[in-house]
Amino acid sequence: MSGHSKWATIKRKKAKIDAERGKLFTRLIKDITIAAREGGGDETANPRLRSAVLAAKAANMPAANIDRAIKKGTGELPGVVYEEGVLEGYGPGGVAIYIEVLTDNRKRTVADVRHIITKYGGNLAENGAVAWTFEKKGLIVVPKGASTEDDLFMVVTEAGAEDLRTEADAFEITTSIENLEKVKHALDAAKIKYDSAHVTMLPKNTIKVEGKEAEQLLKLMDLLEEYEDIQNIYSNFDIDVSVMEQVG
Repeated sequence: MSGHSKWATIKRKKAKIDAERGKLFTRLIKDITIAAREGGGDETANPRLRSAVLAAKAANMPAANIDRAIKKGTGELPGVVYEEGVLEGYGPGGVAIYIEVLTDNRKRTVADVRHIITKYGGNLAENGAVAWTFEKKGLIVVPKGASTEDDLFMVVTEAGAEDLRTEADAFEITTSIENLEKVKHALDAAKIKYDSAHVTMLPKNTIKVEGKEAEQLLKLMDLLEEYEDIQNIYSNFDIDVSVMEQVG
């Protein structure tokens, strides 16, 4: 697919560090809680909760933490009430930034995110300003060792996948929202393990960012990624791999 963002690749490289910082568990617990609140605590009848629980298990979250998060969402245990929201803006070089937040204090979150973005040469915009730049898709990440590219291609295309991309450390499968579960089932049937499978926002086109703007942009994305109330960040930048390694 054209306009593929490199931020997903960067985030995979950061995942271990984020877990060590304690940020990952906090985000996963929020995701489980709100999924249970909206769709109930039964994983078999709540696809969003099932995905959130699978992500938590993949991160080695204790079962007791997962159970507690579900019960807070269903109201069986008292807990903080989280609100979902979207913030949109622009970063260095004019790249679009689409941020999904989960917060118990929206005013605080908006102020904090505005401060981070402004510090690195960007600005927040009104809702809808950059949303049109992205489209919702299913994204499945398969580690390189799980299958050959040819075998994987056969399995996922027969199941209705739209695209298969080869990255340095993994294969990335793009599907329509409607076919995401179908492709997952096909991978399960073929006994091909995958690291993650979820709905994402992919850019329709990208903006090349270089030099100082590229360094500022990566620092900005890094700080946003660390901010506790942010669940997901999407951007349409294209950047040289060597710059990623220097800043990372």
